[in-house]
Amino acid sequence: MISRFFIDRPVFAAVVAIIMMIVGGVSVLVLPIEQYPEIAPPVVQVTASYPGADAQTVVDTVTAPLEQQINGVEGMIYMSSTSTSEGTCTINVTFELGTDPDLASVYTQNRVAIAEPRLPEEVTRQGVQTKKRSTSLLQVVSVYAETDENGNPINPSYDELFLSNYVEIYVKDRLARVPGVGEVFVFGGKPFAMRIWLDPEKLAARDLTTVDLLDALRSQNVQVSGGKIGQEPASTQDGFQYTVTTLGRLQSVEQFEEIIVKVGEDQRTVRVKDVARVELSSQDYAWSAEVNGRPAATLGVYQLPGSNAVAVAEGINAAMAELERDFPPGLKQKVTFDFTTFVTASIEEVVTTLFITIFLVFLITYLFMQNLRATLVPAVTIPVSLLATFGVLLIFGFSLNMLTLFGLILAVGIVVDDAIVVVENTSRNIDEKGLDPKEAARQAMDEVSGALIATTLVVLAVFIPTALLGGLTGVLYRQFAITIAVATSFSTINALTLSPALCGLLLRPQKQVRFPLFVLFNKTLNGTRTGYLWLVQKGVRLALIVLIVFGGFVALTGGLYKKTPTGFVPSDDLGYFFVNVQLPDAAKLARTREVVNQVDEILFSTEGVVDIISVNGYSILSGTQASNNGFSIAILEGWDDRPHVDEILAQVAPRLAQIPEGVVFPFTPPPIQGLGASGGFEYQLQDRSDAGVGALQDVADAMVAAGTQDPTLTQMFSSFRARVPQLFVDIDRVKAQKLGVPLGVVFDTMATNLGGAYVNDFNYFGRVFRVYAQAEADFRRSAEDITLLKVRNQNGDTLPLDSVARVEDSLGAAAIVRFNQYPAATITGSATSGVSSGQAIESMRRLSDEVLPPGFSYAWSGQTYQELEAGSQASVAFAMAFIIVFLVLAAQYESWTTPISILFTVPLGVFGALVGVNALGLDNNIYTQVGFVLLISLVAKNAILIVEFARDLRMNQARSIADAAIEAAKLRFRPILMTAFSFVFGTAPLVIATGAGASSRRSLGTAVFFGMLLATIVGVIFVPVFFYIIQTMAEKVKPPKKAADASPPQPSGDTGAPNPA
Repeated sequence: MISRFFIDRPVFAAVVAIIMMIVGGVSVLVLPIEQYPEIAPPVVQVTASYPGADAQTVVDTVTAPLEQQINGVEGMIYMSSTSTSEGTCTINVTFELGTDPDLASVYTQNRVAIAEPRLPEEVTRQGVQTKKRSTSLLQVVSVYAETDENGNPINPSYDELFLSNYVEIYVKDRLARVPGVGEVFVFGGKPFAMRIWLDPEKLAARDLTTVDLLDALRSQNVQVSGGKIGQEPASTQDGFQYTVTTLGRLQSVEQFEEIIVKVGEDQRTVRVKDVARVELSSQDYAWSAEVNGRPAATLGVYQLPGSNAVAVAEGINAAMAELERDFPPGLKQKVTFDFTTFVTASIEEVVTTLFITIFLVFLITYLFMQNLRATLVPAVTIPVSLLATFGVLLIFGFSLNMLTLFGLILAVGIVVDDAIVVVENTSRNIDEKGLDPKEAARQAMDEVSGALIATTLVVLAVFIPTALLGGLTGVLYRQFAITIAVATSFSTINALTLSPALCGLLLRPQKQVRFPLFVLFNKTLNGTRTGYLWLVQKGVRLALIVLIVFGGFVALTGGLYKKTPTGFVPSDDLGYFFVNVQLPDAAKLARTREVVNQVDEILFSTEGVVDIISVNGYSILSGTQASNNGFSIAILEGWDDRPHVDEILAQVAPRLAQIPEGVVFPFTPPPIQGLGASGGFEYQLQDRSDAGVGALQDVADAMVAAGTQDPTLTQMFSSFRARVPQLFVDIDRVKAQKLGVPLGVVFDTMATNLGGAYVNDFNYFGRVFRVYAQAEADFRRSAEDITLLKVRNQNGDTLPLDSVARVEDSLGAAAIVRFNQYPAATITGSATSGVSSGQAIESMRRLSDEVLPPGFSYAWSGQTYQELEAGSQASVAFAMAFIIVFLVLAAQYESWTTPISILFTVPLGVFGALVGVNALGLDNNIYTQVGFVLLISLVAKNAILIVEFARDLRMNQARSIADAAIEAAKLRFRPILMTAFSFVFGTAPLVIATGAGASSRRSLGTAVFFGMLLATIVGVIFVPVFFYIIQTMAEKVKPPKKAADASPPQPSGDTGAPNPA
């Protein structure tokens, strides 16, 4: 008997507890802190660039070959790509959760290498990049110029180009070296480039073409190695050797200007400066970033998976403070966005809830025990069990996150149960049997050790199997499961060792209660117990009616479960929101900037907004660069100083909708970073019959229109545009052949002048930058400028481009999206207020059946994909937990029937949870489902306390089945209420949670609070009746060796129930 050993050696028990607390306390200090564990699936991104190419050309020549090879890579779940008229190709390959991102990157890179020989030479020259995509944006750091009272920079040289390259050279790499940083990305980045701005007229006047200039640049700007003089084997004996150097790769504007393009017959030279303007400028003009309305270099810092978010943020802040000391005068920096603000605030809220829970549990225990000495026993065991749990979390590689801390909050009620059972039984032995504390503790442990072990096995049986689930649901369940299972295991160890030892030391015979509150409480409790026992007697007498009532509860539970709206992860107030801006097709970047500035003015006048980050020329929803797109991020004040983000959006949305120049609307980010761009659904409309982008546009518009009319859907939007005004150059290939003009020369001339050609590289500030050649802006303003370009035929004659081509107006897609290799249009949206995400998904399915023509289908991505995957797993988790608990109880009691009387009350708990969820307007999301699983163990624990005693009275004391059931109910009524109400009131702070992360806490707290409340109030009546019914049926099949009369009892005074006669 392990308990007897520790009862006789209380110092030994204390030492074990102290060691557990020390190990756990040290673990708390080193556990990483983050909002969630790594629950976003790994994503590998493949990027390539084909300057000057339109979206369809990029698809045909770059995207399609890459996708064909990448498709089916090991662990892939889906693949999406975006090809733009900026000449960029971006392929995102999403892998199964749990896939090693490094291996995923290697597997993808191997597939890319197979496809590279099929790509255009211009693409391979610039390189195809494969990298792990970081999804956890931790901070946004802005570097900006100080301004005067008029808003102008104090130093005019601090323009966008300067700011972007300053952070690229001096800041970005330093932040990338901060431990825990996965990636640093410059929004609106403008890396240096040597720009050769061509003058087609000057080229033509000197009988030169664009290709002639490119050849000169490539041949005269090269890196060479000069070798050595005097190196071995050497013929000279002077004892020295020298390195030979020369000017190969050029570095300055002046050097590029002096490049010789042509030497005439009269030996006159034509240099680059004679036909072009050379400028040190930007590689990219397609986008820009601003902070609070002024130009800024904005760096997004992404967290490395598994790192400590708070520690990483502190490292970034320290690095920026160090760098700022070396900033040139007039340059400042600011951490504009810090996701750890939400992480820290939400963790602090959860920790506060944890302490409130412990305090409430202490009060409830003291109210029932009415003895400070007795209350000290569970008060001591709670911190021991919880702190020891941290040590195991460290061993498992877990972190301090929302899920593990939720598990600890729920574990408080479970942990205190075991200690209360020990204390209550020991106190009863002291008061009723007159035993000394140590002997009372020994007898108490003989009586309850089996029940303690059984209840612990139930908890382990519930949670350990669910920890084995795969996917996102498995990760979420695993955090709860391991935390609660470990805390419960330590609780049982303490209940068998520390609690009885403390009982033997601290407990004394209970003195007569005189405190008025306690007197009133005891009187009320005794009256309640009397009525309770009367109900139990009636229930045993009218067992058939009880079964009918129970059947009604089961039917109501099933009906309410089907009626309850489903969801995934509840949307939380994360402390910021997005605003999407989309202007008419083909709108220039300057127009987009003007509209984004209007958006910023509205946001600045909105209550609660403190900072605004704006990016022009980029769509946050589609993740693509486009001149007619932009977005803003509104950073909000602390949660206690402003309205909820939903209220702010309700205020600002109508004002933004009044902007006439484009489509402008706000939306919240996804609750889990990395699961999509927005907090709603992601619907991928697929063209599986190659009907063309025009037909895809029509169907997408029809789906958006139908969704807009649906009352369950809101913010329906698709960024797909297939009819963007374009110019089509129709080349007469027959005529080109007759005139001896190679098509390659035509294409190179157009691509260089109109799109910009990557020539080669140059060195600057110790780094490598690119050289680009492109026509001056004045020569690419209209369609006529295209026809004036000159090409050289095979005879050496220069001809205007209109001799072999003509320009026509046309329509086409600015960006082409493909999903799993099919052309696709991404449609985003969300559920209207009061409608769950599951209902929104069903609405989209219904609309798809009504709207989509043959040849079109759809798929889901992002958070929606994970929600649908999780839906089936949640049911599996509940069923698995129920079956495993049944089997464990069957093995524990060596009976197939006893577990039935214990688990019959589980539907009561689920019914209570569903009533609470619906009453508070919540949905059946992942946290609610965790609550359902937890209720199996909690409800079973209460039932075990009654059934265990009833079995003992029936089998060992030969009491009748009915007497055994009623006596067990009488003996266990007080401790059941004490443990149940300790848990119920301990979870009450979750139900009324506010502040950061409140939605998640309310979802979980509501399910377990109302479920346990109803299971306690109604379940304590049903359990004895179920025991009577099941045991009676079992003994009719197989009578026990010593069976007593199983007839219903007659009312008697010793039961504490009133005589009905």
